[in-house]
Amino acid sequence: MITTKRPKFKLWAAIILISITAFSVGKVVAQGDMERKLETYLQVLDIVKNDYVNKNLDDQKLVYGSIRGLLEALDDPYTRFMEPKSYKEMKMRMSGSYSGIGIYIGIKNNTLAVIAPIIDTPAKKMGLRSGDYIIKIDGKETKNMALEEAVSLIRGLQGSKVKLSIIRNGWKEPKDFEITRAKIEIKSVVRKEYEGLAYIKINTFENLNTTQEFEKALRASKNYPGLIIDVRDNGGGLLQNAIDIGSMFIARGDIVQTVDREGRKEQIESTGRVLWTKPVVMLINEGSASASEILAGALRDHKVATLVGMHSFGKASVQNVRQLNDGSAVLLTIAKYLTPDGEYINKKGISAEVEVRLPTREAETVLEQDLPEEAQDVQLQKAIQVLKEKIQAANQVGSRQEQIGGKS
Repeated sequence: MITTKRPKFKLWAAIILISITAFSVGKVVAQGDMERKLETYLQVLDIVKNDYVNKNLDDQKLVYGSIRGLLEALDDPYTRFMEPKSYKEMKMRMSGSYSGIGIYIGIKNNTLAVIAPIIDTPAKKMGLRSGDYIIKIDGKETKNMALEEAVSLIRGLQGSKVKLSIIRNGWKEPKDFEITRAKIEIKSVVRKEYEGLAYIKINTFENLNTTQEFEKALRASKNYPGLIIDVRDNGGGLLQNAIDIGSMFIARGDIVQTVDREGRKEQIESTGRVLWTKPVVMLINEGSASASEILAGALRDHKVATLVGMHSFGKASVQNVRQLNDGSAVLLTIAKYLTPDGEYINKKGISAEVEVRLPTREAETVLEQDLPEEAQDVQLQKAIQVLKEKIQAANQVGSRQEQIGGKS
């Protein structure tokens, strides 16, 4: 079959090559082999524009679809394209407010999965859990679905409903959860006291104010003998928040290491702005991901905190957001990260040093009848026990040092 080049083909070629040049920001467009491969793409585009049965095609939709296809070819669920509306929603979410059901989602075992439901949201109240696999969204199969498409389908107007088909470990068949969307207000930091110990829950690292809120809570806890930091079901967020919070505990040394496309390592060090030197325990679970894992890895490797709970999610890549001219954006994976000791935890997570499995649903039902909420939380109870032991050990060391000092 012979095809001929038409004027429209040349016009499209010029437009796309100009776009590539603009996106490169001064970089030279790839010559030779890459140009020949682009010729094939442009030929297909020309055929579609001129011969497809529906002539009223949406050019914007074609361009966005092409970008998505390009990024999906990287086989990286965290590199994705966001249309202007989705990017605007992401920026709103960073301010701590948006409309949806309140879950972090990611790809686990090549399947769309719930990283964590957010506390006090429709998803949490309906019983979604970390590790749940999302098989369908409103009847649409999620197999091979891009992460951003799944996010767009789950989000929606306050008061509207979305049906998720969920399969959970131990279930033989999927179950449908019909969840009413609501305005999600995320309070990034919650401070409490348990048995004379300070407790700070970090719900998200996405909020631009997370570091400031955490510092305020930490300063308010200065008179307590020990601290529990809880990042369970925290799906992550901004790398800088993890670095700044880690620096409040680590006097010197790395918070995290990053490795770029050339294999070059960069050690991101603590700022040395330490605000807490007393014993620390950190709670993690399967819903602790990304920035949560960076903080957990830093506090563990520097022997600042003992990790209690279950192994974390295992997302060890760093994304950079590049806003495009039309208000859309590309989230591009630019590096992988290692803990300060050089551990790469992608897909395997960080192991808890004191592992505490949650009870079965049947056991939980028995507990709920007689005990307050914090007493039902077996991981929290273990964290309290471990922290008290650390405080006691620290006090004994302090007493010995005082005695030695007195004898001298």
